[in-house]
Amino acid sequence: MIEFFVPGTPQALQRHRSTKSGHRYDPSAGDKQDFLAKAMASRPEEPLLGPIALVVNCYFTRPKSHYRTGKYSRIFKDTAPKWHTSRPDADNILKFIGDALNDIFWHDDRQIVVAEIRKMYGPTPGIFVCIKHLKPLGEHNA
Repeated sequence: MIEFFVPGTPQALQRHRSTKSGHRYDPSAGDKQDFLAKAMASRPEEPLLGPIALVVNCYFTRPKSHYRTGKYSRIFKDTAPKWHTSRPDADNILKFIGDALNDIFWHDDRQIVVAEIRKMYGPTPGIFVCIKHLKPLGEHNA
């Protein structure tokens, strides 16, 4: 099992764009490189083979509207939610992580067969990632 935390506001994968001349580019390329650079200390010696389970917890900064005012300004309102229900979309965050960790943590994000993601508010914005290798090398189904 591999676990790590990447600080910073969680990012979603942006769709590839095309220029008028037909050249395609990835607007998320820089963000994916930054994410990978912060995760590299936890990389496996070799990219994982076989099926993988990916568990992701995304933590976002709370807006000021979640806090009380005056001398209680450090306390949450009773109506402050736990879950982050606005953009970015959870599925696009998973796509971002899948693409960013390709060829380093696993060969291809097609290997991800189980994915679980949570978006919530937390004290430190960032993404906690847990990667579980589901089947040892050499094990075959009968």
